[in-house]
Amino acid sequence: MTPMKEDYLKIIFELGGTKKKVSNKQIALSLDIAAGSVTEMVGKLVQDGLAKHTPYAGISLTPEGIRYAETLVRKHRIWEDFLVDKLDYDLPDVHSEAEVLEHVTSERLVDSLESYLGHPTHCPHGGAIPDKDGHYTEDSHTALADTEDGSVVSIERFIDNHDLLVYLHDIALKIGQAVKVVKHDPFEGPVTIEVQATGQQIPVSYKAAHNIFVS
Repeated sequence: MTPMKEDYLKIIFELGGTKKKVSNKQIALSLDIAAGSVTEMVGKLVQDGLAKHTPYAGISLTPEGIRYAETLVRKHRIWEDFLVDKLDYDLPDVHSEAEVLEHVTSERLVDSLESYLGHPTHCPHGGAIPDKDGHYTEDSHTALADTEDGSVVSIERFIDNHDLLVYLHDIALKIGQAVKVVKHDPFEGPVTIEVQATGQQIPVSYKAAHNIFVS
């Protein structure tokens, strides 16, 4: 399987494609690519039996696609945890390293890494890590962009995207912060949030708000 197909499987997984339909727009926003490219690749995943596509509803993973995605995500996120926890990598820098390492990691090695790290349940950007039997706590799939003004929510996880993680580092938004959604500006404008601990108001870009998940 090509690395691009694997990236699509992982992003559909991250967006909730194991339980629900994910739109082309969501995938395009998360991968920062044109919607036309998404349509083409989704067609290939459907042909491979890894995804199902319902016109005007969206894309979800088949049981085979879920198993493949869980294996990829497990290796990727365990490496991310290792790089941050043991080698002191900054969060925005781990994705590209983990992307390389996951493809050369045997089941024995990933099991050993998991044990060495104390069986982590979540990666540094908040995503659940499946264990070797495929068990994990389901992530929130409620995007910050979809929350109502006035809501108080907790930042649960970020999509694993280098540019997004750099952006969130710059605006000092962190996993676990409680924030109040102040307003959604129209015409794909930012979502303004207020950090409950400090009262600081932060405008979060339209694209980023679709790649931040809250509970």
